[in-house]
Amino acid sequence: MGNRWIKVASAALLLGMVSACGGGGGSSPPAGGGGGVVTPRATAAEASRFLIQSTFGPTEAEIEAVRDTTFAAWITAQQALPEGALALDYLNTRRDQLRNPPAPAAPNPTADVSSSNFYEYFWREAVTSQDQLRERTKFALSQIFVISFAEPQMNVRGLGSYYDMLGRNAFGNYRQLLEDVALHPMMGVYLTHMANQKEDPTTGRSPDENFAREVMQLMSIGLFELNNDGTQKLDSAGNPIPTYTAADISNLAKVFTGFSWFATTPTNSTFSGGGRNDASFVNPMIAYPNFHSISEKRFLGTVIPATTTPNPAGDLKIALDTIFNHPNVGPFIGKQMIQRLVTSNPSPAYVNRVANVFNNNGSGVRGDMAAVVRAVLLDSEARNMSAGVDANFGKLREPVIRMTGLMRALNAASTNGLWPVGSTSASTSLGQSPMASPSVFNFFRPGYTPPNTKTGTLGLVAPEMQIVDEVTVAGYMNTMQTTVNTGIGTSSDVKLSYVKEMAVASDPAALVDRVNYLLTYGNMTAARRQQIIDAVTAVTIPSGGTTTQAQIDAALLNRSKLAVYLTVVSPDYILQR
Repeated sequence: MGNRWIKVASAALLLGMVSACGGGGGSSPPAGGGGGVVTPRATAAEASRFLIQSTFGPTEAEIEAVRDTTFAAWITAQQALPEGALALDYLNTRRDQLRNPPAPAAPNPTADVSSSNFYEYFWREAVTSQDQLRERTKFALSQIFVISFAEPQMNVRGLGSYYDMLGRNAFGNYRQLLEDVALHPMMGVYLTHMANQKEDPTTGRSPDENFAREVMQLMSIGLFELNNDGTQKLDSAGNPIPTYTAADISNLAKVFTGFSWFATTPTNSTFSGGGRNDASFVNPMIAYPNFHSISEKRFLGTVIPATTTPNPAGDLKIALDTIFNHPNVGPFIGKQMIQRLVTSNPSPAYVNRVANVFNNNGSGVRGDMAAVVRAVLLDSEARNMSAGVDANFGKLREPVIRMTGLMRALNAASTNGLWPVGSTSASTSLGQSPMASPSVFNFFRPGYTPPNTKTGTLGLVAPEMQIVDEVTVAGYMNTMQTTVNTGIGTSSDVKLSYVKEMAVASDPAALVDRVNYLLTYGNMTAARRQQIIDAVTAVTIPSGGTTTQAQIDAALLNRSKLAVYLTVVSPDYILQR
């Protein structure tokens, strides 16, 4: 593409990172009432922006489909779609293929799937699945209810079934989601409450507290008591009020004793992992009463009395009901869903409206995640296009979302049908892979503020900036350059299509406007647009009596690739407004 324009793109990307750290000025978007603004016929820009928030990226066909309906109707239709292909089904099929390869290769009965096979599934579904809202919501939930391939004991099929579970609950009830998370064997492995045993004073053994702490801190109520609008409650001295104490953790940990591997015939051996089979890694953990604490359990204002008869299922229900009904859950989960889909710094009024829907979906139901997602996306702040001119509104698109957005906009396809993208976690690649965060705190914390930036001065957060540094910036640019030019994955298997871009590439302005429409919902600044038009114009279309169509097509393709590349490394693409 030429080093000159790589340097232009480098400057643009770095500018985007700085801009995302907070800017001054800009009027605040209106608080408005809940519900959202729906027009009879959305503009292409409005439809594209809506799809950037609600899918893995707009496509031309999806933009026009949204324009032919309303945002609310599109959400209703998406939430009514049956769940798409399941990760576990895909992984089972891939394992069978690996164990029984085509002749003349010999069968390999011990072959098993790896994380790369899960990534095949992820990229295929993220780019091609029709139930985009569920897929995008599922990915958001995976960054709140975290498990990760970073755990050496993680079973690939088990992780696939966990991801399926998040998708199954994406539009269900938070209370069921919380229970399914708590009892999933891979969460049991990841946060070490698998085979958690009751306390034993004679040996000094205490129940493992890992999950008991993180289910409160990260998955439900957070560290401090909240008002319904997500702001912290303060005591008389002006200090935040902790939501729980060390005693709450240790007592709640007793609830999570006595749960371990699924087995049709449970024994002390299966409790410890003996006789595990395929079902053990994907079925919910089961109760082993002999290992469950029978002592008194006091947590979050709830008391489960001591007993002589262990009741793990009953204790679990009381504990999860207590957490579910805590007033923090609505604002805590609602704000994180807003952050994952729409903006890093929602106004308290926005959080309050979403939390109200979590508390009551309008029919007296608490925890309706379908209603929460709808409220997040249809809120007046999310839909107000003028919010895009407020320097404090929006969020950095995380690297995985940037890549899926590019793939979907340019109709990416896998040559061999397997989508062999593999891990993109290296800092020299995207610096992020799905379900591979380095810790339970995800790739980035929801309250992260880059040090020594205007973001901090303004009291704002920029979570995705936590994985941005000089190396990851360069890695992203190089990965995008390769993807745009030749493709991504094994042997550049996943390739982009430039047919429609080439059709207008003889007119640089028309080409850039098309790219702007697909990738930045018309949000490209006038200066950036002209910059890219100038770059595209510099790629000469050959002419003359000896010119071949192949030479013309090559120039049109180079123009198309350059316009796309300069856009995806620009702040107009990286910063979702």
